[in-house]
Amino acid sequence: MSTACTIQDVFNRFYPEYTKTHELSAAQRKAAYHIRNCKTGAFGVNVSVCEECGCISVHYNSCRDRCCPMCQEFPKEKWVDARREDVLEAPYFHVVFTVPEELNPVIYSNQKLLYDALYHASSDTLRELASDSKYLGADIGYICILHTWGSEMNFHPHIHAVVLGGGLDPKNHWKDNGEDFFLPIRVVSRLFRGKYLAELKNLWEDGKLEFHGKAECFKNHYAFKELLDSCYKKEWIPYCKKPFDGAESVIKYLGKYTHRIAISNYRIKSMTDSSVTFTAKDYKNQGQWKEVTITGEEFIRRFLMHVPPKMFVRIRHYGLLSSRNKNRKITLCRNLLGCKKYLSRLKDLDAPAIIRLLYNKDVCKCSSCGGRIIPIGADPSLFRPEPHLLC
Repeated sequence: MSTACTIQDVFNRFYPEYTKTHELSAAQRKAAYHIRNCKTGAFGVNVSVCEECGCISVHYNSCRDRCCPMCQEFPKEKWVDARREDVLEAPYFHVVFTVPEELNPVIYSNQKLLYDALYHASSDTLRELASDSKYLGADIGYICILHTWGSEMNFHPHIHAVVLGGGLDPKNHWKDNGEDFFLPIRVVSRLFRGKYLAELKNLWEDGKLEFHGKAECFKNHYAFKELLDSCYKKEWIPYCKKPFDGAESVIKYLGKYTHRIAISNYRIKSMTDSSVTFTAKDYKNQGQWKEVTITGEEFIRRFLMHVPPKMFVRIRHYGLLSSRNKNRKITLCRNLLGCKKYLSRLKDLDAPAIIRLLYNKDVCKCSSCGGRIIPIGADPSLFRPEPHLLC
């Protein structure tokens, strides 16, 4: 039994056999190839030499795949830092939009269409209710992030929305409800349900949906209508957390969700010739951590379920935080609130400078003597070490 293993180890052990019995999409094959070859030399190497002592260092390039557990830290830090300039000293809320599990087979068979529908329904719900004078009567801003997994890597598509708890009214005055979330959760639930199921029904009527695996039964018109009826009858339960404690906590919190993948290396506890053991939260037992053991092929299957479609955008900005609006309207909101602007720390810095600032590690210095290192056979001014050098 191996007790110190990674997701890369699991893929190297079980993926070749898995491909013999399972069909994979091009995106899944690409992600698997990247994970198996990350930092192995398959993507090239950086070879450098110290000017002082002549010590030679070899560093293997990372794959930079968004599904690779070894390649998320650096992009996350840069993304979160860039968001600092958009954050206001105002209430923020975390809202989670989920769908009934009965829809999971249909969603998995039509990932791009029905993931997009999740964004459409959740964003339209927030925008429509926030603009209603009965609730707030203002144009707000929010960021939506798609997650498709539960703690045990089961298929569980849902949207995390970080919502600015105030906005601009029609006269461009700031308006908020303080620390209280401005929308009734039951109203959010029913409007979101209606919007999502309406889009699902329209896609069905337009003949755009496909049905594979467990979803094949819904090719039948009556079975699909029965599915819709059962989902209309259920109460959909969005979730809203308490407001964040200041703008700095919002900045830190964003990083927890934006670049997360289905499972991280630290949760892999052991691997045998046939199984993998990892930790997961047991939400039926007050969120206590437990160990889950599944076969290696099942682990691969569950992991690859969460590889997003090619070119799919998982982080989307709306309202005041959209690219079209934020430069002008966020500045206006900041002036109305009289709050300071949080400046990016990493803007215009190159990779060595960012690593030095974030991790207090100088990748341009020799680890043996502290002298300056340069790439072999290259102009020293072109040296741009890979972010994986901080590993």
